[in-house]
Amino acid sequence: MNSKCQNIELNDGHFIPVLGFGTAVPEEFPKSKIKEIIKIAIDVGFRHFDSASIYKTEDYVGEVIRSEIADGTVRREDIFLTSKVWCNCLRPELVRSSLEQSLRKFQLDYVDLYLMHYPVALKPGEEDFPVDEHGKLIFDTVDLCATWEALEKCKDAGLTKSIGVSNFNRRQLEMILNKTGLKYKPVCNEVECHPYLNQMKLLDFCKSNNIVLVAYGVLGTQRYTGWVDPSSPVLLDEPVLHSMAKKYNQTPALIALRYQIQRGLVALSSTLTEKRVKENIQVFEFQLSPKDMKVLDGLNRNLRYVAAPMFEGHPNFPFSDEY
Repeated sequence: MNSKCQNIELNDGHFIPVLGFGTAVPEEFPKSKIKEIIKIAIDVGFRHFDSASIYKTEDYVGEVIRSEIADGTVRREDIFLTSKVWCNCLRPELVRSSLEQSLRKFQLDYVDLYLMHYPVALKPGEEDFPVDEHGKLIFDTVDLCATWEALEKCKDAGLTKSIGVSNFNRRQLEMILNKTGLKYKPVCNEVECHPYLNQMKLLDFCKSNNIVLVAYGVLGTQRYTGWVDPSSPVLLDEPVLHSMAKKYNQTPALIALRYQIQRGLVALSSTLTEKRVKENIQVFEFQLSPKDMKVLDGLNRNLRYVAAPMFEGHPNFPFSDEY
């Protein structure tokens, strides 16, 4: 089946599908079910899969992609696959081995996009979240520009087609953009973005530098236990989304997804139910009016679900700045 997804051109000439599928799942979610959902996603037309070493799902994602290639459903070049280097591997000398480890898990020769997951560095080692005797995270200090150079080398080595960042603020993006001897600009900045956190200023900045904003948490996100305050408002309960869903004969989730795509973002939808996977791909079948887009802009309340409070206190904590 052909993909129904549209693409955006990145600043390095590669193309990214504007609708992606996020592969982070709760730890207790059965792994066999992850594979089933990813297979359904490919079969209904998703071609963009967003993964990361910290998600611990790269092997399952790779297994499904390889099996769908083997049976002729897709070719490797039809799939856009992202992974990310975690905070404990941000030292320049660890970046390539982190990517190679991801490729071993995928059992693929390259990823399409490799990102710095956060600008916050943690102590290198086996622990994803290294803590001291008081249970406090052990931070590391790393020159982000040196880490970026290590990413550039991964691109030159053909291990990834494109490179970018995630959870960077404007100041941190500028640091990379203004770096002496910059070889490749970040193609994207993947950040939390939804009607309650529309990232308008960051989006304008990225657009002015030909950097694509990739949005995660587009439907709000209550699922990341330990990361999200359970008392935060549920985005999909928003009355405006419900009234628009009625008007367009769509679901509130599709209204929230369509909003991002019409703003020129790449939207990562993440769901663990077959029905919703099939629903979300229908985002290309309708369009919101300019007036309704403005109404949705007005829902912004700078509400960040994934506030990453454990990283506060690190000099590169990204969420203290306005944007």
